[in-house]
Amino acid sequence: MNLFWFIPTHGDGRFLGTAKGARSVSHGYVSQIARAADDLGYAGVLLPTGRSCEDAWVVAASLIPVTKRLRFLVAIRPGIISPTAAARITATLDRMSEGRILINVVTGGDPNEAEGDGVFLSHDERYELTDEFLAIWRRVLGGETVDFVGRHLRVKGAKVLYPPAQKPHPPLYFGGSSPVAHDLAAKQMDVYLTWGEPPAAVAKKITDMRARAAAEGRTLRFGIRLHVIVRETNDEAWAAANDLIRYLDDDSIALAQNAFARFDSEGQRRMSALHGGRRDNLEVSPNLWAGVGLVRGGAGTALVGDPDTVADRMREYADLGIDTFILSGYPHLEEAYRVAELLFPKLQLSHQLPAAETNLTGPFGEMLANEYTPKASQS
Repeated sequence: MNLFWFIPTHGDGRFLGTAKGARSVSHGYVSQIARAADDLGYAGVLLPTGRSCEDAWVVAASLIPVTKRLRFLVAIRPGIISPTAAARITATLDRMSEGRILINVVTGGDPNEAEGDGVFLSHDERYELTDEFLAIWRRVLGGETVDFVGRHLRVKGAKVLYPPAQKPHPPLYFGGSSPVAHDLAAKQMDVYLTWGEPPAAVAKKITDMRARAAAEGRTLRFGIRLHVIVRETNDEAWAAANDLIRYLDDDSIALAQNAFARFDSEGQRRMSALHGGRRDNLEVSPNLWAGVGLVRGGAGTALVGDPDTVADRMREYADLGIDTFILSGYPHLEEAYRVAELLFPKLQLSHQLPAAETNLTGPFGEMLANEYTPKASQS
């Protein structure tokens, strides 16, 4: 498994739907999270995109100097930026980070936000534009000089003089649940991402994506975006889940769900359908809790339980073909440590963790009586 963490550039806190316990987004705070993820051995971090977030590319660039191994999954937004400009930015950040950039292709699911950014296209037209965008983006990063005339995009003599560190370009990640999104992923992407739906629904997506990719003569890798609430015991984990929405009132839920209803994103529709705006039946699959999605767009489900239970649920997804898990938890700084301490020992990770024996006590903690090394945990 590849385990990623999340940089909450849209805000963070101890509770959802309230200013109580909230934390402001500052470079100091997101740097703490990035350094923690790097030190703990996460393979990378996802930076969100949209008008509610700090700019992902600027934040990623600012975090390169404070990290050593961490990879940054950042979004390109076809229609908002030209493919050639996006390719130059990609190549620059990839070189400056020595190959630590991954690309998240985002078509956008909120028509209001898209229009605010100057994109007046239907749902399917945005995917057509994305297909044209990536055709240009790929070729210029491969060193070609490109002339292209499409339905939505046109370039003449497009080129990138400085190549990316990763050849032929950083890997492309993408999530979308509609048929046109699946077609695009099969044709253009390297890793298909799903939000945390129940395993049976994820299995159907993966089966469909494999068939579509095979028809294109291609293969795909698969990832999943989930929150996680892991504690020493199942009872503690479920108490923490309920505590996360302790201050969430019905008016806030209704306000959020009405906003999501205007989206033309099939993925958002599926997330909202899991709970229907109700808080009385949020466990939508064993240990899969939809409470986050009551007020949060995008990924709205969390795996809840003790370390063995959460690890077992993750292995269920892995058995379907998922190899990349992009996780998060509130607040993101403390939960980065908790997840690493409780979950990493239970999972077979494909990325190498930092060496434990970096000081006298290694991973064991504080010396006993200023003299004795504590015993290692057997769990």
